[in-house]
Amino acid sequence: MTIQNSAFAVGPEPLLDIAALRADTPGCASVVHLNNAGCGLMPRPVLRTVVEHLELEAATGGYEAAAARAAETADFYAATARLLNTRPGNIAFAASATHAYTKALSSFDFRPGDTVLTTRNDFVSNQIAFLSLRRRHGVRIVHAPDRPDGSGVDVDAMAALMRAHRPRLVAVTHVPTNSGLVQPVAEIGRHCRELGLLYLVDACQSVGQYPVDVAEIGCDLLTATCRKFLRGPRGSGFLYVSDRVLQAGAEPLYIDMHGARWVAPGHYRPVPSAARFEEWEFPYATVLGCAAAVRYALEVGQDAVARRTPALGALLRERLAGVPGVRTLDRGPAPAALVTVTVDGWEPLPFKAALDRRRINSALSFREFAQFDFRDKEVEWCLRLSPHYYNTEDEVAEVAAAVAELAAEGRR
Repeated sequence: MTIQNSAFAVGPEPLLDIAALRADTPGCASVVHLNNAGCGLMPRPVLRTVVEHLELEAATGGYEAAAARAAETADFYAATARLLNTRPGNIAFAASATHAYTKALSSFDFRPGDTVLTTRNDFVSNQIAFLSLRRRHGVRIVHAPDRPDGSGVDVDAMAALMRAHRPRLVAVTHVPTNSGLVQPVAEIGRHCRELGLLYLVDACQSVGQYPVDVAEIGCDLLTATCRKFLRGPRGSGFLYVSDRVLQAGAEPLYIDMHGARWVAPGHYRPVPSAARFEEWEFPYATVLGCAAAVRYALEVGQDAVARRTPALGALLRERLAGVPGVRTLDRGPAPAALVTVTVDGWEPLPFKAALDRRRINSALSFREFAQFDFRDKEVEWCLRLSPHYYNTEDEVAEVAAAVAELAAEGRR
């Protein structure tokens, strides 16, 4: 589709034709979808691409369909490279952001005493992976402190820890899953480059919501999913691998015949590109759907999305801020479009079920997802509402009204 410019209420200037975008999104007709930090609603071109390839596989055979769509599959790498400001050879497809992350971690030959420097707000699966490395390899985990107001990592303190520990890896989640916090990943990256440290960024919640430029961030590795703000199919993600890492010979622990060549009975040679982090078997319909999703995001325009989507989140926070019994939890000067709240008088599952009955899609986060953050905020759970650019101001108002009505029920 062609995206036409049109005025909308959030933000200072005309940006997007929201009506056209919603017409291109079948799910908008049936639900108020404020769970884009979980899965975005797929637009028609993405859905059509996935279905058409499955039909081609059924009609001609899986191998034959893959051969027929080889050029389209290759465009996944080209489109994703455009999205991140890199080259196609630096991109690897993955089954999820976590799959990409563990592949990246497996390329490090960690030894006892090696340090992983991270933050208190890194994603739960990443924190668990670090603990697993500590258990298995004796790795030290160092968490940089937050600023006193809780608005993200203290970069100066983190830089001091870099100099003190010379970590084997610096790992930061750009936007955590449990709040709208946006971490200063480019500022951290500058310190990593100055000290020659390897830097891994989890951009799972930021890709598709903000422009993400790996050159500006200065990361060596970056992981993301396609199902969230990129609006692609589930079971998909990708890994960016810098030239520095590739040229140093980094490879995943369990490399296969796609990522390496068996050149002699006792030897193999990794392929020169980030494809060494992939496996031979691919979900081709999903890869093609991801390529369509990335192209769609590029056509919509990441600058326009980055203005509208967080602005809708800010509007929702504003509408919820004065609701009795509702506490907004997000911190930082410019939070992302992940709006997190607690509601007095309710347990989490019944509250979400009440929203479900109103056809409002949301998500829950629990203490086990964010042990440091939720301990600091003294909460056990929160409701997460995450709008995207195709949502409307009327939907934001509807959701805020529903939360307020339910909060009043909880106080009775």
